[in-house]
Parts: sequence; C-alpha cells; structure tokens
Amino acid sequence: MPVVEKNKAMAKAAALPNEVGEPNRAAGLLTRTTDFLKDVRSEMRKVVTPSRAEVQSTTAIVIVTVFAFAGFFYAVDTVLGQALQHLLHWLGGAQ
Repeated sequence: MPVVEKNKAMAKAAALPNEVGEPNRAAGLLTRTTDFLKDVRSEMRKVVTPSRAEVQSTTAIVIVTVFAFAGFFYAVDTVLGQALQHLLHWLGGAQ
C-alpha cells in the first residue's frame, strides 16, 4: 500500500504551516502537480480498450434493453392513462 502512504504524506505536507503560520502551498505546487501527472499516467496504462466484438455485443444489449423498457413504460402509461380517464368519467368529469 505505498500509494496510500504517499497520498497521506502529500496531504500532510500540503497542510503543514511554514514559519509565518500559513500552509506551504506554493512551494509544493510543482511537486504535487508532478505527482498528480505521474499518477494519471500510471492509471492510463491500466486502461484497456475493448475489442470490436465486445463493443458490438454491449451495444446490442443496450439497444434491446432500451426498447424493452420503452415497451414496458408504454404499456404502463397506457393502462394508467385509461384507468385515470375511466375514473374521471365515472366521477362526472369531462371526457
């Protein structure tokens, strides 16, 4: 877990006051920026680009799911709309 210890050390260093009593933010800005960019680079090395087949299969699943939910909500909306219309008509409301 050296990453956690490194982040704790960075947080402590940024919060430590200097002789005047203010945090030493300007002196550590370059160091923190450099460390941040190194961390970004190491995380970007872990990123894996999906294959064409993976993208196609997940896209197909998403499209089918969207149409399934659209059909479900259309059916629920129709049933509730008709029920509300009949209730209002029964209560003497306008058609």
